[in-house]
Amino acid sequence: MKLSSIRRKNLREGVTFAVAAAGIVAVAASSAVSVADDSVPSRVAMISEAKPAQTAVAAAAPAAKAEAPVVEKAAAAAPAPAPAAADYPDNLDGWIREALDIMKANNIPGSYEGIYRNIIRESAGNPAAINLWDSNAAMGIPSKGLLQTIDPTFQAYHVAGTPHDVWDPVANIVAACNYAAHRYGSMDNVNSAY
Repeated sequence: MKLSSIRRKNLREGVTFAVAAAGIVAVAASSAVSVADDSVPSRVAMISEAKPAQTAVAAAAPAAKAEAPVVEKAAAAAPAPAPAAADYPDNLDGWIREALDIMKANNIPGSYEGIYRNIIRESAGNPAAINLWDSNAAMGIPSKGLLQTIDPTFQAYHVAGTPHDVWDPVANIVAACNYAAHRYGSMDNVNSAY
């Protein structure tokens, strides 16, 4: 298993835990409001929707004061957690889909079909592919990975948020598509060695 896969999985688990914890606290806060003032069922729903991540202070605060709901006296709401990352399989389809999401976030054009077509032509889908016979290899900078990127091109077009590793399938796809966007308008416009 790759180290980058382990980190992504742990991040997803952490985000999932944070979202679950926020939901538990919101339910507890809503219950405390109901106990404090049973005439506010519509406000409970409104508060639950508006502030889903109430702090634990709201749940633990005494609910005996009927003049004001406990939630109104609670500490400021914690920031909402980031949305959970999509679960990408560790295969060609997953690498392309993850790359497309990163590309979309960075305004890099390209389609699944264009990326897939070029990967099959360049490496037959092998992320460990290396070209040791062309002009780049003769100069000591062989083409590597799914989209046969040379190290200087990978470094110049690397996209933040991906590993600084030309062998990482997602990083290789995103950097190559970034290069193709600057040179050809999109990876979709590449129909031969580039």
